[in-house]
Amino acid sequence: MTEHQPVNIVMIEDDEGHARLIEKNIRRAGISNTIHHFTDGGTALAFLHDADEGPVRNGPALILLDLNLPDMSGTDILAKIKADDSALRRTPVVVLTTTDDKVEIQRCYDLGCNVYITKPVNYESFADAIRQLGLFLSVIQVPDPDPI
Repeated sequence: MTEHQPVNIVMIEDDEGHARLIEKNIRRAGISNTIHHFTDGGTALAFLHDADEGPVRNGPALILLDLNLPDMSGTDILAKIKADDSALRRTPVVVLTTTDDKVEIQRCYDLGCNVYITKPVNYESFADAIRQLGLFLSVIQVPDPDPI
């Protein structure tokens, strides 16, 4: 029987105030998973691709992504994640941003985001979305590499 690995939450958010609020509300929703917080896209992508520290080694991940970052746009990060040829491509991505432009929202869904939430966030629906994705991740079975 395969042991479930905990879901790592990767938050890519450059605004410290927003980051603290998001984390507080994740905790309030009863979610105690590890949160890896990054304030720029380059560092976050390096972590996501890191074979020793990243989700590749440490189990499945959920990515919370802001679109307005100092070094690159969130849509660029989303495109890189979804174009990746590893398991990273299947990682659920929740976009959390101040942009409510319908074209931008559609672009994110076209690129493969799972949920798009506009800040200021309705934290009840945010918590529900995170819980549902967590539940979804908890039932995914990773096949054992060598069958008996």
